Amino acid sequence: MTWIFSSAATFAAHAAEWQQLNTGHAATPLLDVDFVAPLLTEYGEGKELLARYVRDGQTLAMAILYRNRAGHWNTFQASQSPLGMWVQRPDLDTTELVDKLLRALPGFPLVLSLTQRDPMLAPRPADGDGLHTLDYIDTSRITIGSSFDEYWNSRGKNLRTNMKKQRSKLLKDGIEPRMEASRAPEDVAAGIADYGRLESAGWKAEGGTAIHPDNDQGRFYQAMLTNFCRKGQGCILRYWFGERLVAMNLCIEGNGQLIILKTTYDESVGTQFSPAMLLCEDIVKEMFAQQRFERLEFYGRVKEWHRRWTDEVRTMYHVNHYRWPALLQLRALIHKRAAVRDSIPAAAPEQQGTSIPE
Repeated sequence: MTWIFSSAATFAAHAAEWQQLNTGHAATPLLDVDFVAPLLTEYGEGKELLARYVRDGQTLAMAILYRNRAGHWNTFQASQSPLGMWVQRPDLDTTELVDKLLRALPGFPLVLSLTQRDPMLAPRPADGDGLHTLDYIDTSRITIGSSFDEYWNSRGKNLRTNMKKQRSKLLKDGIEPRMEASRAPEDVAAGIADYGRLESAGWKAEGGTAIHPDNDQGRFYQAMLTNFCRKGQGCILRYWFGERLVAMNLCIEGNGQLIILKTTYDESVGTQFSPAMLLCEDIVKEMFAQQRFERLEFYGRVKEWHRRWTDEVRTMYHVNHYRWPALLQLRALIHKRAAVRDSIPAAAPEQQGTSIPE
């Protein structure tokens, strides 16, 4: 049993092994090869390692890693990925795998971090023996039950009233809202262009973070969604007020879930309507009606508006594994001293350098 390393540029040669491990364990679209390969293409720096844990010729676990700094390795974590790049057979102990990997990595590292883990896919391990977990973000989902009416009646009165008022106003103004789904791979490029134009009209344009067909985000989403649409698991949702495009979602599907990866909307209509919220309502209604999926996943940091739609919130986490438990103890001591120092109030002005006259 050993960890074998190669450049992450060899990922395509080992994609079938990666896919088999993901399918046999987490089975999440976010670790599907059709998600991971475009992610490496656009966000990899060429220094990443592909690690394979092999026993008797069988690959039992895999990870994509990079050296964050001297003595510290991380799972590859691009900004567009909700999860860190790690897959394994479910019958293996993750802590043992991480310990062996840490000791096999080049350069005598002291810490190995598995980033952005989902407790639904990988139960959070207990701290101890050099292993420490820490909270990342809270994220949310909506479980698709028996009926939309039952779900809707469980939501707060403010949400239900607000949505009803908006739809009444749309009707009064003669505006017909509609949701349109694009699933054909040949339509993805136009969908990304539309998304970019809509997002670029808002606040993200000022910070340079909006999707554009020619930037890394645009290239990633176009390649990734094209991959998923080819196998019937990708979807670009547009929301229209008449002939005006007012909101969009970029989504992928798999293993009983619809995952909303990106959402944007026309901010100029935000003073009267909430097009992204109206789109969300139509998505949930359709999911309950069709019963194709078990849940709707948001995977972003929980915001106030998420809590209007669901009470299902869970905490994602990171794992830090230290070569020696003493390093973890030292870290805890440093953090404890820093907390004590920060809790000591600053001296009052009259106590700072004040002398008693002789």
